[in-house]
Amino acid sequence: MSEAPDSATESATSGYPGLGRVLVVIPTYNEADNIREIVGRIRRAVPEVELLVADDDSPDGTGAIADGLAAADRHVHVLHRAGKQGLGAAYLAGFGWARERGYDAVVEMDADGSHAPEELARLLDAARDADVVLGSRYVTGGRVAADWPMHRLALSRGANLYTRLALGMPIKDATGGYRVYRMPVLDKVDSDSVSSQGYCFQVDLAWRAYRNGFRVVEVPITFTDREYGTSKMSSAIVREALWKVTVWGTGARLRGLSRALRGGRRNER
Repeated sequence: MSEAPDSATESATSGYPGLGRVLVVIPTYNEADNIREIVGRIRRAVPEVELLVADDDSPDGTGAIADGLAAADRHVHVLHRAGKQGLGAAYLAGFGWARERGYDAVVEMDADGSHAPEELARLLDAARDADVVLGSRYVTGGRVAADWPMHRLALSRGANLYTRLALGMPIKDATGGYRVYRMPVLDKVDSDSVSSQGYCFQVDLAWRAYRNGFRVVEVPITFTDREYGTSKMSSAIVREALWKVTVWGTGARLRGLSRALRGGRRNER
């Protein structure tokens, strides 16, 4: 991890108005072409927040670039991780880092520019009155840019439809990775026990928050495809999400049926 005084802007922030100290966690693996740009855009768009680059020992030097950014800006921090361990593990490490340092809220954001930092303030403003804010492509006002491949759009829409049907969870974009969590949510849902990756990691956390009665709101965003580098999405991640969502949905229905049967037997006495 690297932390250094801010030579670019000396005005240390006391937090985002109405929300407190906010940490944007950005997992990286081979994002050397993107990391400078995304950090710069976040710092310009919402200077009150801090950033943690969680790098999985990228062979392309992403971690070293992040160290240089941290050396020049006290709002930027780096967490170096031993090897490629996956998106979910990187976020969990970032959540733990934030918890240990007393942050009030954590933001998930991709490093590739698909999540516009210029829209972050809108998500943070919504978090003043919510526990979880999801940047949503599929609510009114949300959209996917025309440059996103059609097969990826079909997969995303299909995955979200299946998730709503399987889990009975009224969230339009449960697989999206642009979101804000207040820290008490991550503590209550036992985020450290989440082992899912990719799509499934995002669904898992949203499902836990919903089941625990937290207020989850969706804010429209515009999602764009990455300009540099390659997507980390794989068929294994898709299969994991399909299997786990099916298991969770089946389990929830069985538990509901069991409760109904127990209630019926009590009424017969």
